[in-house]
Amino acid sequence: MSSRERVLGRVRRALADVPPDEEPIARDYLREHGRRSTEETVELLAENLADYRAIVHRCTDGQLPELLKRLLTARGSGSVVVPPALPAYWLEGVDATRVRDRAAITPRELDRVDSVVTGCAVAVAETGTIVLDGSPDQGRRRITLVPDHHVCVVRVPDQVVSSVPQALARLDPTRPSTWISGPSATSDIELDRVEGVHGPRTLEVVLVEG
Repeated sequence: MSSRERVLGRVRRALADVPPDEEPIARDYLREHGRRSTEETVELLAENLADYRAIVHRCTDGQLPELLKRLLTARGSGSVVVPPALPAYWLEGVDATRVRDRAAITPRELDRVDSVVTGCAVAVAETGTIVLDGSPDQGRRRITLVPDHHVCVVRVPDQVVSSVPQALARLDPTRPSTWISGPSATSDIELDRVEGVHGPRTLEVVLVEG
């Protein structure tokens, strides 16, 4: 008997005394934990992002180009990956080579790029998570996995929700999604944390108002 047959046999035995016309019980899960104002939800997002070692910045829409220029200059970024529909004004004044996100780009080429700048699909306050869905302002998944430095722009409060269920309601299930809670990290058996193993070593999140 295979493992599959053993598991299915246990399921059948467990259901043997269930009447065939019995209706399943639907659980009423919470949509969010607690009640927060919009401002409190954004504050919670910022706190949880920082807890995951993301670097959080805040600015207005008008201040965004200057802030991105300052972040990339401070990083010494000589090249930056640009998704196809990233607003052009975001990188005004940035003195770095733009690397276009294209199907033919190779992991080796991406590994030579210093930074990537993207938008996001939605951000989850309760978990400190930003979600990318491959939209034109975010680009292909790989451009946010290989470069060592990722700057993600989140528009507040429009792109911020309290909980994961609320985030799922906004996402298209047919699109690929990447859920990011802080910079890439892992720990060995000694609990020594190593960052940058599965993605960017440095994640900077810009919360933009207006």
